[in-house]
Amino acid sequence: MPARFRFAKVIPLFRFRTTEPSPGAGPHWRALLAPLAGVVAATGHAPFNFWPLALLGLTGLSWIVASADGGRNKAIAAWLGGIGYFAVSLFWIIEPFYVDSDRHGWMAPFAIILVATGFALFWALAGWFSARTGGGAIGWALSLSLAEILRGHVLTGFPWVLPGYIWTETPAIMGASVVGPYGLTTLTLILAALPVATPRKVIATLVALLGVAALIAWGQVAQVPSASHVGMIRVVQPNAPQHEKWDPEKASVFLRRQLLATSAPGNDVALVIWPESALQYRLDRAGPVLKHMANAAGGAPVVFGVDRVEGQRRFNSMVQIDADGSVTDIYDKVHLVPFGEYVPFGGLAKRVGIRGFAARDGHGYSAGSDVALIDTPLGRALPMICYETIFPRHVRRAGERADYLLQITNDAWFGTFSGPFQHLQQARFRAVEQGLPLVRSANTGVSAVIGPDGRILDSLPLGESGFVDVPLPAPRPATIYARTGDLPVFLLLLMGLAAVFSVSRAIPLSSLSESRNGV
Repeated sequence: MPARFRFAKVIPLFRFRTTEPSPGAGPHWRALLAPLAGVVAATGHAPFNFWPLALLGLTGLSWIVASADGGRNKAIAAWLGGIGYFAVSLFWIIEPFYVDSDRHGWMAPFAIILVATGFALFWALAGWFSARTGGGAIGWALSLSLAEILRGHVLTGFPWVLPGYIWTETPAIMGASVVGPYGLTTLTLILAALPVATPRKVIATLVALLGVAALIAWGQVAQVPSASHVGMIRVVQPNAPQHEKWDPEKASVFLRRQLLATSAPGNDVALVIWPESALQYRLDRAGPVLKHMANAAGGAPVVFGVDRVEGQRRFNSMVQIDADGSVTDIYDKVHLVPFGEYVPFGGLAKRVGIRGFAARDGHGYSAGSDVALIDTPLGRALPMICYETIFPRHVRRAGERADYLLQITNDAWFGTFSGPFQHLQQARFRAVEQGLPLVRSANTGVSAVIGPDGRILDSLPLGESGFVDVPLPAPRPATIYARTGDLPVFLLLLMGLAAVFSVSRAIPLSSLSESRNGV
């Protein structure tokens, strides 16, 4: 017997199902069940956080896609499942259109349809590719993992609501310190696919449940709070609704809230953090305000977000001032939000009246040139402005390890249902991945200080103004993921797909050979 046939005999548990289980079952039932499975899978993300239900949804979608016959049917089933998944998990995408509802409200239904169907194309590609591997449910899990990496990089990327993020509220989040968010997504999808990857479903389901239990148990051991701290940090939240934020009559109200929070008695505060776009004035026109900020801080530096102009270019910036109100550090946002902070092909778009929602001058922002660490009294901080926190690779752009991560954001754009909480989830992942604490000041919430183990040490709820003083934890040693990045996971995925392709080709031939010999 050829070697490849003998190889197939030693793995009887994972003989992949590649054909329809029931004759005559057309694609109509998938058109109903696939979107439902996607919707159920989406409940693993905030604000629901039903991770067991999400696993069931992913298992159901694995069965639907794996049982489909041919690449076209698998792609359609996966696309429909993706539509259900993204329509629920990214429903907050309509919120920016209602900030100025008279002008943009009519676009909201088209936005969610475009987003859900568009991102689901990555899942459709995974469904089609899984047919090429012939690997059934395991081939689908690996193909979808690869597609999610592509979604995080293609056209600047949008790695929001990765399936691995369903573990945020569990100790299993610590897996990101080893394999990162894409690796944890791969583990999640494989565990969800195991019960339908083999005819021996009871055994495979037990293996999957043991895998989930092991992941959570290991995370429980690894999720140890930091024992030491480097100093006290104050996080300020003004609670400025987006539709009022740039109202000249309200500017003094929000500024006063931040100044009062900054000047409140505290416990030897070493650094004060204000959110993104904390000032309604451009930096070059904010000199007197900077003096007031420095006086309110009582000698502690203040980090805040502000618009900065250089020639004809406008930047969304993070600025630090010292005890005299002098600017000591400036970071210009590198990864801008398409159609939010700039309009692709902006010159052409401007002629037809399309402008970025967040660009008050109608021309959008310019991207900064690089990511550099900011020296603060509590150590060297890696700056992140709003949307940049969703990219695991952003942290690596600085080229050197920080002492902590510092995010300023304006989540008022995201509404109050799911967007702000999902954004916070991703910030928690960045802390775990790097083994670094993360400080987060949000305009309307949720502002928080997050430990290196992903746990929230203290926070300000959505929709409230105020401040919190929190001892900043010391950093942990660099994690495995911090040292290796996503490349090992990507290479392992390719190797796994190659192995699945090889095994799926060997098994049918082996079965045929055995039947002919009366085995």
